[in-house]
Amino acid sequence: MSNVIEISRAYREKACVVALHCSLGSGRQWKTLADELGREHPFFAPDIAGYGTNSCCAADLPLTLAEEVRCLSGQLQDADGPIHLVGHSYGGAIAFKIATCSPFAHRLRSLTLIEPVLPTLLCESDADRRLHARFAQVARDVSEDIWNGSALEAIDMFIEFWNGSGPQDPLPASARLRMIERADKLAFDFTAAFAEENVPIAAASLRVPTLLLSGGLSPYLTQRIVQRLGAIMDCADIQHLPAAGHMLPLTHASSVNPAIARHIARADELAGVPLALEAAPAEAVSRAEG
Repeated sequence: MSNVIEISRAYREKACVVALHCSLGSGRQWKTLADELGREHPFFAPDIAGYGTNSCCAADLPLTLAEEVRCLSGQLQDADGPIHLVGHSYGGAIAFKIATCSPFAHRLRSLTLIEPVLPTLLCESDADRRLHARFAQVARDVSEDIWNGSALEAIDMFIEFWNGSGPQDPLPASARLRMIERADKLAFDFTAAFAEENVPIAAASLRVPTLLLSGGLSPYLTQRIVQRLGAIMDCADIQHLPAAGHMLPLTHASSVNPAIARHIARADELAGVPLALEAAPAEAVSRAEG
């Protein structure tokens, strides 16, 4: 089962929007974006394996991004026609995999990546390798706490890292409980993110219009990942929100959602250009024959 937001399926001539949430989240993360885009586009926000209503036993949880894509293949097939793909954090890493190496890559009309967790992109310079090493240590510590039955400590460490330099606001008890219930999946998410290889080559191969978003209060790890992607990709538009943290799709939805909407609208316009150019010669012939 998967908790999927579906809006305005009557607009089947429009490209679908598929939005992938972060670790410990669910498809409900995208409700405000669905409200904004659903009037024009069919909107799908599936739960990633192990989250929301998409529960799995540990033996079936994905260990690679490619396996995550396979787990989502049913929802991606339900999204008819071209796809505008949006991904945040770990969902951004999965979206990157869909865009660069999956049976669905040819259907992408646009891509939006919000601080995707692609740590293996940071292995070239000494400074980047230090960021990679620090994140790898966080991943090991969080995973060890989970395996030792200390899910609460694991969640606290995970949240502290992703808060970056932003305010350390206390998490509501209900939200903390939901995270603890799904904490086991974090170890699998870390494993999949660190197993991804050849990210720079894959990024350089992308030709789909891409929006890259980051926040100035986020961990520098993901800010740097966005910077590196922007330097590699010819088709990328980078937008940085200095006052936002890693959860900017939620905390700064009033800025993020319109940016995504504009990006999608531009991609739709670009997709229509070849059709207009192809139609022009035929119209000229028709006028000449008349």
